[in-house]
Amino acid sequence: MPKSLSPRKSPARSAVKAAPASQEAASAQLAGEVFITRQVHFNSAHRLHNPTKSAEWNREQYGMCNAVHGHNYVLEIVVAGVPDPVTGYVVDLGDLKKIMNDAVADRCDHRDLAEVEFLKGVLLSTENLTIAFWREIEPRLPAGRLHCVRLYETPRNFAEYFGPSAR
Repeated sequence: MPKSLSPRKSPARSAVKAAPASQEAASAQLAGEVFITRQVHFNSAHRLHNPTKSAEWNREQYGMCNAVHGHNYVLEIVVAGVPDPVTGYVVDLGDLKKIMNDAVADRCDHRDLAEVEFLKGVLLSTENLTIAFWREIEPRLPAGRLHCVRLYETPRNFAEYFGPSAR
């Protein structure tokens, strides 16, 4: 058969033949723990005020932050785990977004944090908020383990909490 009339391999046919090797490579389980991070944003107001202390003590201790004021918070959580051999995920980031919104962001957004049910009675410092947010998020995780809750009050001020067993 003349060269010009010989059958040519189509790109689709080549891809079909190469698929088994690609599928094998894609399903290989790689060993190792991975840390994934997800961020959500919300805007809230709070006041730093210790009700067991005098008004004067609170003004001296907290200054302008003793008045109700707002922040554009950025909440990050870090989840640690080994990727699932089927999905390759430690936890689906879409699921993580929903958990963070349901547990914290939707409940706190455009609210005075003193009025949020799970924060009632909490001294609303960034440090205490990270602990409270951990308690709301951690039991909702379907996979992996919560490694860190990081809350940015401003781009330069943030707190991190590594859980009750961290020392």
